[in-house]
Amino acid sequence: MERGSDVSVVIPAYHEEGAIAQTVSRIVQVLPEAEVIVVDDGSRDRTAEEARRAGAYVWSHPYNIGNGAAVKTGIRMASRDKVVLMDGDGQHDPADLPRLLEAAETYDMVVGARDPASHANTFRRWANAAYNLLARYATRFPVKDLTSGYRVMDRETVLRYLYLLPNTFSYPTTLTLAYLRSGRSVCYVPIQAKKRKGKSKIKPLKDGVRFFLIILKITTLFSPLRIFLPVSGSFFLMGLANYAYTYLTAHRFTNMSALLFITSVLLFMLGLVSEQITQLRYDRVENGG
Repeated sequence: MERGSDVSVVIPAYHEEGAIAQTVSRIVQVLPEAEVIVVDDGSRDRTAEEARRAGAYVWSHPYNIGNGAAVKTGIRMASRDKVVLMDGDGQHDPADLPRLLEAAETYDMVVGARDPASHANTFRRWANAAYNLLARYATRFPVKDLTSGYRVMDRETVLRYLYLLPNTFSYPTTLTLAYLRSGRSVCYVPIQAKKRKGKSKIKPLKDGVRFFLIILKITTLFSPLRIFLPVSGSFFLMGLANYAYTYLTAHRFTNMSALLFITSVLLFMLGLVSEQITQLRYDRVENGG
């Protein structure tokens, strides 16, 4: 079998005219038979022309919808068994593709885990470390790079999760948590990310808050008690502490203690109901959405 004959490489691109041609050319060198799809997300520069000149099939959005929306378009258009997602800004080295694809023969999803030094600045490194820790708590799995966009999946499998993906930069977070919480295997392969060409389009504060909310959303969606139980326990402990204080100082049980205990029970019951709803979502994913 020719190298890449069963692979579709999907590259979302927005104003990447300086890097996209080189990225596509390197992919073609490494995987000559691969299907290379560049989804131009409404760029106003020569991104589409440069990608097409380098040998990629290009689909252009009429306006900028979002990085995640471009990824979803590319996955729907892909025709091969394996789908590779990678950035078009020059950070992801196509030379890593053979190692990622080799691991993808065993795992449902393979992610290129960047060395911490690869991140643009100290804030980005600390933010990604925090996201990884939160994702580890949510999934009980050693998540090494939650936000890496360099990954390989079976097309048939990833299509089942497409309805979950947002139109923003947080699609890697959603994919990772969705795969792990639904019991699919994930492997991290170490890579060295290069310095991007051009200016990053991720806004640390705005997108950082979005990533955090996405983690909470997906955790609640796939494992709600991981969120509801700690919150319920916190209210119970606050009620217990308040009762102990008022009992020692006034020898009585107050309305505030009752409110905290009731809130704790209600949150716990909501968590149990959410767990039942989660089972229905599992069925939806397993049946293809």
